[in-house]
Amino acid sequence: MNKLKVSVLLFSLLFVVIGCKQEAKESNMDVVSSEEIIEEHSKHLNDWFETQFKEEVANSPMTQTYLGIKTDYGKWDDISSKQDAKDLERAKRRLVYLKDSIDVSKLNAATALSYKLMKQDLENEIDDFKYRFYDYPVNQMHGMQAEIPAFMINMHRIENKSDAEAYISRLNGMNDMFAQAVENMKIREKNGILPPKFVFAKVLDDSRNIITGRPFDKSNQESTLFSDFKGKIEKIEITPEERQELIANAEKALLEGVKPAFDNLVKLLSDQQKRATTDDGVWKFPKGNAFYNNALQRTTTTNMTADQIHELGLKEVDRIHNEMRDIMKQVKYEGTLQDFFTYMKEDSKFYFANDDAGKAAYLEQAVGLIDTMKSRMDELFITKPKADIIVKAVESFREKSAGKAFYQRGTPDGSRPGTYYANLYDMTAMPKYQMEALAYHEGIPGHHMQISIAQELQNIPKFRKFGGYTAYVEGWGLYNELLPKEIGMYSDPYSDFGRLAMELWRACRLVVDTGIHSKKWSREQGIKYYTDNTPNAESDAIKMVERHIVMPSQATAYKIGMNKILELRENAKEKLGDKFDIREFHDVVLTNGAVPLTILEELVEQWIANTISNETKESKSS
Repeated sequence: MNKLKVSVLLFSLLFVVIGCKQEAKESNMDVVSSEEIIEEHSKHLNDWFETQFKEEVANSPMTQTYLGIKTDYGKWDDISSKQDAKDLERAKRRLVYLKDSIDVSKLNAATALSYKLMKQDLENEIDDFKYRFYDYPVNQMHGMQAEIPAFMINMHRIENKSDAEAYISRLNGMNDMFAQAVENMKIREKNGILPPKFVFAKVLDDSRNIITGRPFDKSNQESTLFSDFKGKIEKIEITPEERQELIANAEKALLEGVKPAFDNLVKLLSDQQKRATTDDGVWKFPKGNAFYNNALQRTTTTNMTADQIHELGLKEVDRIHNEMRDIMKQVKYEGTLQDFFTYMKEDSKFYFANDDAGKAAYLEQAVGLIDTMKSRMDELFITKPKADIIVKAVESFREKSAGKAFYQRGTPDGSRPGTYYANLYDMTAMPKYQMEALAYHEGIPGHHMQISIAQELQNIPKFRKFGGYTAYVEGWGLYNELLPKEIGMYSDPYSDFGRLAMELWRACRLVVDTGIHSKKWSREQGIKYYTDNTPNAESDAIKMVERHIVMPSQATAYKIGMNKILELRENAKEKLGDKFDIREFHDVVLTNGAVPLTILEELVEQWIANTISNETKESKSS
């Protein structure tokens, strides 16, 4: 080969190398540019989410208080029907913005999920506006007559004189807010929405309790709110003169703001009580069946029909009964399952004394159960909450009508811990053998863990941190009644029976909720189904059926959510084999905040695919 040919060849090779380098450089620039575009668009949308969240918080003094913010500390939310219309228009504007201004293909995965959730929430809010009056603003479970005083007691902290003045301002403002509630209830009655007869006696009792005692009357006992206010200001540093002035102003506000608020509510309730009927299901509403089907979809985040949910409940009841019979054999009990239920209901060894000492012992043991579970967390979880949890008895003014147990989230900054409330009004409804399951469900690793982790997440917008989907939230709670058993908890077979009794209770809910609202069961039929099929006290059954009636569909969330989480876990185990790590599975479930069950399934499937892909890459590289 002559020198000219060699030179030409070398030049050609050099040109190819230079060209390849240039193409690579341009390709890298394209990648960087694409990444920058995704980052920029994602940041833009997340900033918008933050702005919308701040707008909602700014419009809700009560939300501010829940979040530990004191900007409008002395004010109440606007709960008028006019505000409902404003909220609808805001939802429509937001949806238009998402559809017309956001290119989903230019968002990262986390932000694309936020987009999907926000869009779905807005569409549901707009579609559900026609059902905005299909509820009971005052009821024995979540009525204003109990929740507003509870808000003052548990949420409104007093750390200085200004906070005390804000408390008084809220006492004064109750009359206007309750006037809005009364007007809303009148609108509902005009639209054929009136609570069933049993509700009235309970809410009237709650309402009158709040305006009983000093300064409302001349009894020796202080009223609930007056006692709360005085107790709180005793702990702040102010002069005796300032304290006396605050007390005098609080008395005046109680008489001029709180008393007329509750008097007007009592007057309306007493009047509506005369027209109430014993028809309990929402089938009695105009378009009640359509409303209930919609409520089931929103609650379960599935497309299951009322009939499908009813049948699932019957099957689950049968399965759990058989598992209970296995425990009967374990403890060598002779007799039928119903005999065993009676034994568990009636033997005093399964209950604390119904006195102050018994109630204190219950709370102490509940704290012990949660503390023990805390020490086992590393076996099951990677991400754990920073927030603490406390255990409290439900306050006396609302314990008669409140549920068996519930959880109140703490503040994101940890200044107010999460609270597991146990209702100790009737100790026969709080057997020792159900203590473990209740503590795990409401506390750790149940609601406290899930809700606190969501609040503490850094990579999701606040509407997801503080939002929720009932099937996910309650499904997680029920799943975590079972989870501790898998690491050796429930060593006492009676406690394991209690766990099954709690799961059985949730399976019965599928049957009874659909029975009342779709199949026109009466309140009495629902109560009988519970007492025939569970070991729970009759008082439990009554409260539960009455909860079904005023909160249609809500109670179906627990079992459907739990079943889905277990289904996804079993599917992951089957596909991943020895690569399955339960801690990683729980991280997938927990570190995206609350999501619909359909979205949760997508997230778990993606984790499975990524795990398999990473395993394949590792195998090839080795």
